[in-house]
Amino acid sequence: MTTGNPITPAAVANKTGDRRSLDAQQKTSTTERMTGSQAIVRSLEELGVTTVFGLPGGAILPTYDPLLDSTAINHILVRHEQGAGHAAQGYAISTGEVGVCIATSGPGATNLLTPLADANMDSVPMVAITGQVSSKVIGTDAFQEADIVGMTMPITKHSFMVRDAQEIPRCIATAFHIASTGRPGPVLVDITKDAQQGMMDFSWPPTTDVRGYHPVTRGHSKQIREAAKLIAQAERPVLYVGGGMVRAGAADELRQLAEITGAPVVTTLTARGTFPDSHPQNLGMPGMHGTVPAVTAMQKSDLLVTLGARFDDRVTGVVDTFAPDAKIIHIDVDPAEISKIRYADVPIVGDLKYVLPELNQILRTEFSEGLQDLEPWWNKLNSWIKNFPLGYTATPDGLGQPQHVIERLSALTGPDAYYVAGVGQHQMWSAHFIEHEKPRHWINSAGLGTMGYSVPAAMGVKAAHPEDVVWAIDGDGCFQMTNQELATCVQNNIPIKVAIINNSSLGMVRQWQTLFYDGRYSNTHLNTGHGTARIPDFVKLAEAYGAVALRCENDDDVDDVIKQALEINDRVVVIDFTVSPDSMVWPMVPAGISNDLIQIAKDTSPDFDRED
Repeated sequence: MTTGNPITPAAVANKTGDRRSLDAQQKTSTTERMTGSQAIVRSLEELGVTTVFGLPGGAILPTYDPLLDSTAINHILVRHEQGAGHAAQGYAISTGEVGVCIATSGPGATNLLTPLADANMDSVPMVAITGQVSSKVIGTDAFQEADIVGMTMPITKHSFMVRDAQEIPRCIATAFHIASTGRPGPVLVDITKDAQQGMMDFSWPPTTDVRGYHPVTRGHSKQIREAAKLIAQAERPVLYVGGGMVRAGAADELRQLAEITGAPVVTTLTARGTFPDSHPQNLGMPGMHGTVPAVTAMQKSDLLVTLGARFDDRVTGVVDTFAPDAKIIHIDVDPAEISKIRYADVPIVGDLKYVLPELNQILRTEFSEGLQDLEPWWNKLNSWIKNFPLGYTATPDGLGQPQHVIERLSALTGPDAYYVAGVGQHQMWSAHFIEHEKPRHWINSAGLGTMGYSVPAAMGVKAAHPEDVVWAIDGDGCFQMTNQELATCVQNNIPIKVAIINNSSLGMVRQWQTLFYDGRYSNTHLNTGHGTARIPDFVKLAEAYGAVALRCENDDDVDDVIKQALEINDRVVVIDFTVSPDSMVWPMVPAGISNDLIQIAKDTSPDFDRED
């Protein structure tokens, strides 16, 4: 019988982003009699938690009483449980720590479903603690009862139901272990009201045995050597970098690999910043709205070195036509991802933080003289970079250009700031036109594509980094879903800056209606922008929340308005950038076609045969 491993604060709570070790020696601890609710708070304190986001209700109320006495934990009262979940995500992504949110039973818990699903898709370490009705009435349709464990099983790494107060420390510690090790992800701990109120004997750390859960961190040396051989033989390699690189905290190791091999690098939507945009080997973002050099390099490659990426459909387009001549090296901590979409010629299960140093060492010592000359490959790549750069053109309506707004926002703020995007056109423009130089400074909802993500996630980032500038770049549609969290920011002195890219419409949906539905704009006009009724008026709305409110309606004023916002660091700032609804996100690979047919404008594909 295995006794498992002790969970210690050092094993779980750290800001490095490295995989958490459970090898710490168990310390002796005296037993203390307390309630289950007190055990919840004490467990979080022992795990090193300093910030939680939540909203109380009847079934979790017993825990909110001892939480009031905690001097170690800062609880931030949100205005909607979804905001608590997204704030925990922003906190987690920007720090590498486990984000924590708390909600009550029934509708409180179900309001966490979206952020839990979002965290699951994007591999975000997060623990959600929910209250549940008393165990005696479970199954009777009691007031505010919901089977949250059943609902969350498909969208979390694990879900716990706790009915016994004595089990609370073990379950919470195990939840943190599961959330932060292997492929990170969300874990739910649902605790009945009678378990919170019951008495228990508390000691720390608890010993846990997570049956069947044994994440692999070290890659197989033979497979790593085979990967090195393929890399040495490749004439058109591409390093295909996904969000797993950020979660692994392996940006330095990635840079070493890129410079050893000389191969071009593409960074997916969740990986932006893990390899600097300013590095000459960075081709930008691949996929449906990727750069022409990034998308085309993957299509023409003979080897994809896939690092913490999952061959998402937004990257591959039609899978059967994706990178048809490329062999695949796939390194991922999650064995379920390898060969799921594209067969891996060399599969390596392991943590990039440990696999890449071994791969780099082999390449340096055994293949330093044997790598292929990539000059012919770079001649092609450089011609695509020169001939098909990112850009934008003015629209006939003469209104402001959203790309210009984001480009200037990045230039005036700098790469040390944190940028948190919502979902849609502004997200894609932000991915392209912000200068991404550092890992964990770009936060967005990628896999689930959750509108309303930006403001609460930015709140979580700012709570974790109070001295840094945090921009929430949002669309007028996204902003209206969670802007109530401005109240949370104002009352808790969390001075984020919000840039609303207000094109008065559901922009990405409108773009598709323009391109594929003959301009039939069914239910996409929001009437928030220039020349409309401005319902709501974002300036008045922001002022009602106690924020500084600014409006910018043309490109000539963009710099002055951004500079004004950057000078205000003690209050929330909201800027209504009124921009053209006709601006579109280019390049684009329309759904259902090959990446070979990438378009740089409507019905216009790159002419790769043109003279330089």
